Amino acid sequence: MIVRWETDHDYVLVHVHQDMFGDWIFSRAWGQIGTQFGGLKHRLADDHAQAMMWLGDEATIQASRGFHKVLEVEAESAEGQAAVRQLSLLDNA
Repeated sequence: MIVRWETDHDYVLVHVHQDMFGDWIFSRAWGQIGTQFGGLKHRLADDHAQAMMWLGDEATIQASRGFHKVLEVEAESAEGQAAVRQLSLLDNA
């Protein structure tokens, strides 16, 4: 699952997925729209339920900061694959 929140200038993108070992990963990217300022952090969840709890927490935090959700898709969708490619670019920076 991929979820993206934005304000006029900033974004936060979360990707919840399983790695090749079956572990659940919670990846969070953030930054300024249109720039390369930002970061990427990965967290290993105990299970899918914990990763989804973190996603719920993230939604609450972003709403309290004035961000609005602009994308919620499965990673396998065309939009999801495009978002994962963006994450890959950040990971290599």
